[in-house]
Amino acid sequence: MAWLYILRSDHLNRYYIGHTTEDVHERLRKHLSAHQGWTSKAKDWKIVYKEEYVDKSSAYRRELELKGWKKRSRIEALIGVSG
Repeated sequence: MAWLYILRSDHLNRYYIGHTTEDVHERLRKHLSAHQGWTSKAKDWKIVYKEEYVDKSSAYRRELELKGWKKRSRIEALIGVSG
């Protein structure tokens, strides 16, 4: 099992899109821990959306699809944020 997930930081007013084969909450814990990645810029990330996939490659393809959208409004429509 694999997951596509979207995180939101109110502090940065940004979304982060990723995929994992770990439990999504464990992956969030790692994003919030002391690390050097892009998400280390904020400590208020929360899971706002997730999709389950049968394998890692399917979740990764979906991640690339969403990252290719480029418009924030499409992401917000997907996760149910009203503008």
